Amino acid sequence: MKQEVTVTGKTVEAAVAAGAEQLGASASSVTYEVLEAPKKGFLGFGETPARVRVVLTSSPEMTALSFIKTVISDMGIQAEAAVSGLPGGKREYLIRVTGEDASVLIGHHGETLDALQYLANLAANRHAAETEEEYTRIALDVGDYRAKREETLRRLARRMAEKALKYRKNITLEPMNPYERRIIHSEVQNIAGVTTSSTGADNNRRVVIYYEGERRTSPVKTSEAPKEYRPYPKNKIQKRARFDESLPEYHAGDALSEDAEIDRAEAAEDTDEI
Repeated sequence: MKQEVTVTGKTVEAAVAAGAEQLGASASSVTYEVLEAPKKGFLGFGETPARVRVVLTSSPEMTALSFIKTVISDMGIQAEAAVSGLPGGKREYLIRVTGEDASVLIGHHGETLDALQYLANLAANRHAAETEEEYTRIALDVGDYRAKREETLRRLARRMAEKALKYRKNITLEPMNPYERRIIHSEVQNIAGVTTSSTGADNNRRVVIYYEGERRTSPVKTSEAPKEYRPYPKNKIQKRARFDESLPEYHAGDALSEDAEIDRAEAAEDTDEI
């Protein structure tokens, strides 16, 4: 991304310094073209200042940083933003925002933060297709929110997996973005007896934790006749469900986390918010 200004000064050096200041950069980071050389004149008459075109070519990560700083300034937020390279990534950078008012940039479940990160990537790679440059990936974090959110999601994954094993039910979580769904999948894959899959589309895509059941270690007995199942009235099932886990209705099919009995039983344990 190129920015340029045309400025004047008593000398070329003074004009370049003035132009760099206008562009928010140092004199060493800009290029310039002398449009008109300065003339001293005679006895103070006929003096002409230098006229220079100063050009700043921003790197993708600096363009993204400039975008975030502009948002912070326009919103009147008391916060600072700085960019640094991510370890192991040739074109991966992290913009970290700090300050007392910075939390307003996070939003509900990080939705505002994700939107700003998306826009910062658009700004950084706006001309990538035209110049055939490699894509630059920008990550945005505010007050270490990402690390805190990841730990919260990992605790949630473990707790929901335990609930699925305890009640032998499939548990459906609320909609999440791809980054957060990957955290859930990663944590649950280390827990025996459950597995995960994503379902839904677009903004409604969510993770389902499936109960896989226990492996049988002994052959199934076939000598006993199957018990006859007699359906109970709906009101009796509701009353008995919390006491009798053998009822087919209580454990039937792919019941989700919205199951009222499970939610009531686990209400005291559900302390993590995502």
